[in-house]
Amino acid sequence: MKQYRVLNITGVVLEKYQLEKYLEQLASDQILKENSDKNTYPIYRMKENFEIITEVYHLLNEHIKLQIPIHPAGEWILDNYYIIEETVKWIEKELTLKKYTDFLGVANGAHRGFARVYVLATEIVAYTDSKISTKNIKDLLKAYQQKKTLSMDEIWNMGMFLQIAIIENIRGICERIYSAQVQKYKVENIIERLVENKAKEELQFKNISAYRSKVNEYGEMKYPFIEYMSYKLKRFGKKAYPFLNILEEQVDKMGTDISDVIKKEHFDIAVKKVSIGNCITSIKVLQRINFIDIFEQINEVDDILKKDPIGIYEKMDYKTKIEYRNTIKQISRKTKISEIYIAKKCLELAENSTKGETQDNLTTEERQRINIKSHIGYYLIDDGKNKLLEELQNKKIKKVSGNQKIRLYILTKTILAFIISILIGSYLYHQTGKIIIAIISAILIYIPTEIIIIQIIQYIFGRVIKPKLIPKMDFQNGVPEEFATFVVIPTILSNKEKVEEILKKLEVYNLANQSDNLYFDIILKDDREKITNIFKNLMKEIEKRKELFANYNGDYKRYCMGSGNALPMLVIIVNNYEAFSELYDEFQDTLITLTRDGQRYGITFIISTSGVNSIRYKLSQNFKEIIALSLNDKADYLSVLGNTNNVFPSKSFGRGIIRINDKVCEFQTAYFIYFGGS
Repeated sequence: MKQYRVLNITGVVLEKYQLEKYLEQLASDQILKENSDKNTYPIYRMKENFEIITEVYHLLNEHIKLQIPIHPAGEWILDNYYIIEETVKWIEKELTLKKYTDFLGVANGAHRGFARVYVLATEIVAYTDSKISTKNIKDLLKAYQQKKTLSMDEIWNMGMFLQIAIIENIRGICERIYSAQVQKYKVENIIERLVENKAKEELQFKNISAYRSKVNEYGEMKYPFIEYMSYKLKRFGKKAYPFLNILEEQVDKMGTDISDVIKKEHFDIAVKKVSIGNCITSIKVLQRINFIDIFEQINEVDDILKKDPIGIYEKMDYKTKIEYRNTIKQISRKTKISEIYIAKKCLELAENSTKGETQDNLTTEERQRINIKSHIGYYLIDDGKNKLLEELQNKKIKKVSGNQKIRLYILTKTILAFIISILIGSYLYHQTGKIIIAIISAILIYIPTEIIIIQIIQYIFGRVIKPKLIPKMDFQNGVPEEFATFVVIPTILSNKEKVEEILKKLEVYNLANQSDNLYFDIILKDDREKITNIFKNLMKEIEKRKELFANYNGDYKRYCMGSGNALPMLVIIVNNYEAFSELYDEFQDTLITLTRDGQRYGITFIISTSGVNSIRYKLSQNFKEIIALSLNDKADYLSVLGNTNNVFPSKSFGRGIIRINDKVCEFQTAYFIYFGGS
């Protein structure tokens, strides 16, 4: 067993106000250091604690079979042992030594070297008698942060350290239970031998020696012995009076009496029962608590990010928020700068991005670019990250452009393939002595060698480089009115079965995506009138918006920001463009006009197609964002996106590439896996 230090904090139960003041004082007194010490790693102690809890669990089961009364606190152990076991396994897996030592450590006092979050969690458990709730966690952590700020990692892992501290308390209670049960066993042994006068071979309770080592380790408790012996002797009546008198005499020598001993023991039993109940209940509570809510309420970094100048951060889904916060955490570790300072600097850059700039006479794209720079995410996961790092480190950071990376990639694979081909050609020349054969072989080998090198490089990149998260908005509670969407599904109904199939799909789409601002419809073969009306209404809407936007440079976003009117953005989705163009070829020119003019007035088109060359050139020129999923070969990608700057998706399921203006990126989509009927 490795040598390790034990964090031992005991205290009386404090009122909430008292504990908050104590934690404020604790924060003021603590001096912190960059890392925790390895010899304070709590997993070794937790394993030892669990071994003792397990031993007590087995002892209690054994005593139930022997019909020895169980300590009331032991009943909680018997009923909830599986919860403790699952918690220990989870913590052991989750808290690695590397992760623990990365936490800030305490640099002064009795708890020097321990992780600050571990000390804080143990203090909270000690002074609340392990009684934890969502509200008191929030309030106590806020009290501590009045004097010192907790890092995001510390807040996020507070629940785990609270459970470690609770398991330590359970171990202490189990030691008391063990000693009490052994004393009862000892009483049963004495009763059998002296009161019932059983022969040696008839004795049931004769394994006293098996318990002695543990009794010595945990400390021998006299009060449980006296209380249980008194109880057993009284049940035998006159027959046990001599033994009862001896017991009273021995208790008198201790300066007390049996009645007082029984009261104290019963009080201790009640206290231990309440404590173990608090421990088990708190573990269950901690496993149910949504720490995302607690984190967002008490984390100062999150409070700063919520001040996003364009108000987007609060509307994002929790995975995107986690990505933003994790980026700040990584920058903090790399630069040794406070997470709070980094978040404030990020907010400052976003707020200053539009200062001194006028949006008059700017194109829609230029205005969008300015708005993007006003979002905090631009400085965390986009091109503005280098600017943030420059501000933090006060030095110029050289940025490697996408084209430079591509050139380096092409140069690397070409040189490696060339060297390997030359080596193989040289080997063949030395073996055969024929220069022509060696040259031809080297040329023929070059192409397959390059393909193998590309696959190896892509495999390494796939393992080493973390995929980029695409930021998403949170529409879990429905699509807001300003993002209202109409989904149109063009289809050909060739037979009755096709009608039933498409109606079922439409019902599934609608039920799976119920929202007041999300609409589904089908365009059938004879729906020319419906399409005509839709396109006419869209053309009218464009004319109407032209008049509305006249004083705002004819721009949708500028109108919404300047007038204060949240005019809905219209999104038209044409799914299966091949079917649409085959059935309604006469609408092609109208569609080209709408896709060209609609962008400026808040009308966006999304068109999907399964064919490589099915979209007309004039129509494709109106789209600046083009997405391609898995295609047959590289030529198909070039046909769809034009020049991809040698960026192609790997063969992994769900991979694709997207062109946004002139930038091409690889991305990963979610995809379903079928498990035999599931």
